Amino acid sequence: MSAPSPAPKLPVSLAANPRLSSWVRFTGEGRVAISPGKVEIGQGIVTALAQIAADELDVEISRIEMIRASTAASPNEGVTSGSLSVQQSGRALRHACAEVRQRFLTAASERLGVDASLLGVDDGTISGPGNVRTSYWELSDDVSLDQEATAGTVAKSAIARSVAGRSIQRVDIPDKVFARPRFIHDHALPGVLHGRMLRPDVSGAKLIALDEGTARVVSGLVAIVRDGGFAGVVADSEVAAEAALNALRKGATWSAGAPLPDQDDLAGFLRSQPVETTVIDTRPAVVSAKSARTLRRQYTRPYIAHASIAPSCAMAQWDGDRVHVWTHSQGVYLLRADLAIVLKLPTESIVVEHMEGAGCYGHNAADDVALDAVLLAKAAGGRPVRVQWSRHDEMSHAPFGAAMAIEIEADLDADNEIVGWRHGIWSNGHAARPGRATQPALLAATEIANPYPRMISTNPPAANGGGGDRNSVPLYDFPAWTITSHRLLTMPVRTSALRTLGAQGNVFAIESLLDEIAVLRGEDPIAFRLRHLRDERAKEVIRAAARRAAWKPQKQTGIGHGVGFARYKNTGAYCAAIAEIEGADDIRVKRLTLAVDVGEAINPDGVVNQIEGGTIQATSWVLKECVRFDRTHITSTSWTDYPILTFSEVPAVDVEIIQQPEIEPVGAGEAAHGPVTAAIANAVYDSLGVRVRDLPITRDKIIAAMELAS
Repeated sequence: MSAPSPAPKLPVSLAANPRLSSWVRFTGEGRVAISPGKVEIGQGIVTALAQIAADELDVEISRIEMIRASTAASPNEGVTSGSLSVQQSGRALRHACAEVRQRFLTAASERLGVDASLLGVDDGTISGPGNVRTSYWELSDDVSLDQEATAGTVAKSAIARSVAGRSIQRVDIPDKVFARPRFIHDHALPGVLHGRMLRPDVSGAKLIALDEGTARVVSGLVAIVRDGGFAGVVADSEVAAEAALNALRKGATWSAGAPLPDQDDLAGFLRSQPVETTVIDTRPAVVSAKSARTLRRQYTRPYIAHASIAPSCAMAQWDGDRVHVWTHSQGVYLLRADLAIVLKLPTESIVVEHMEGAGCYGHNAADDVALDAVLLAKAAGGRPVRVQWSRHDEMSHAPFGAAMAIEIEADLDADNEIVGWRHGIWSNGHAARPGRATQPALLAATEIANPYPRMISTNPPAANGGGGDRNSVPLYDFPAWTITSHRLLTMPVRTSALRTLGAQGNVFAIESLLDEIAVLRGEDPIAFRLRHLRDERAKEVIRAAARRAAWKPQKQTGIGHGVGFARYKNTGAYCAAIAEIEGADDIRVKRLTLAVDVGEAINPDGVVNQIEGGTIQATSWVLKECVRFDRTHITSTSWTDYPILTFSEVPAVDVEIIQQPEIEPVGAGEAAHGPVTAAIANAVYDSLGVRVRDLPITRDKIIAAMELAS
């Protein structure tokens, strides 16, 4: 007798927020309000979710109004991160809309006297035999959506969908093209005041004295706010706020700071600190194999800044003992939880409302600036206060992506086949987001008179994709391995989530060493990878990228080609990348060809956009980006000191989607970074004959690698 089928379950986000009315509402004039808990941060999520809703409800997408996330009304979907928006919010919304459609069909059946199976929906109009008809909007008073979703609802099959799976225009673009104030930076509430923060240049310094005299005579100053080491100004214009801040800075006295690591020996620093060691995964050898040699290689990546084009911004307004916050935070409920701790208020007294910001790739300063605005707004007499960080603030005080040192030992037999694999990671934790601990993770919380300690970053559990260990377990079929993570228990440089967390560093290391072993064997790098993979979807993205790039072109002097592959988190999107680079005075990436499998691609053009964006960002990380510091302070506080890829340096990017409409969709935003990083590094070897194992791959790093190899 076969085992009974498991009982159906609600999608995770819907199980956490089961009330249908929190997701879907029918409003006047034939509109549909869709209210997800995930937020738009440039990834096109509002478009993909609108497509899902339009499909399941059988309405034109032009009727869909996507509501910004707010703690006042939206479902709590945690944080928008990890390429999980379509996977989590999309599944929840698909189920919720399918159930809403079914409830309305049942109500229409009762009103029209026609069996529900004979009714159809066309752009919200429900009709049946004999030309009987009604609509969602006519029935909206009769159908209560203040009901909990049920687990048995069946959504449309892939073949029945007409909107999902098509490339359509993004719903957020017209506002941005026609300069309507969609970004928080462009939104000004009536009577708004402007705030600026006073913070030290020296890392870890504390404010010990403040002479406010010079600042108080600045025209337009409304208030100077100080709470322990927290200090800032409120003024009636941005010009006045900047002038008051500059005057206040002259009267500030700071304590000595804490020493920063030696940037020239970052790996040595990471490997010398107290750590928490965790064995992530082991695979014991089934058959003992004799090792003839061991390759031991170390790979590093530096601290990386989020480097959003516009610095972080927030607004806050008090009304008695209640406060309303406008923010581009990726997690409005999580931010609210930390604000409640700092303010000692119940969460019901705080509304956090999302507005789009100018790009965010993890835990940048969006949450920090929100608390700044809240604390400064206390001195504004009920008027809203807008706080915008400077570029210097953003590059000095926002969390960075953690630096990593990765050592891999590969045991090889006499034929240079892999018989053993050991992978060790030394890194700060990759997550210190708000709302996940009993203490707040916000910068100003460490500065106020009764400060909270600075949170030491942790790593998400492996079941959630891991942190420093993300993508460290090989997808390849090696006979034996041990994967170990060493998380630092000290944190001289503030770190938290940056796009991909540890995946970029780990894929770079794994794919670089695989390439090196393939060269030792005299085997084509793509053939070598395919031989060690069992997953057919993995093989197909590699083959597709190879076909599209016509792997491998005839050798040309100074031109190199390289390949990289990964499945993001080992559970998400598959991506293979092939790089073509030119090695001259500096490395120039000429072309990147990628293939990606995200399961069902809701909006194929959106998937391509995400892969292109990740590809270009990864190229910038590989060639240029590095947080620079001396022993006392961050020195890369401008675009001059922290260069990013310029438009003239952007490579041609060609993306092929392997559409799998019957497979549940996963996100694409972070899939490309690791494969692109590895592909460029491997192409550098193909061009120049040296392995650069320390990111970024600059002229100095190439010269150092050549000297080491000679």
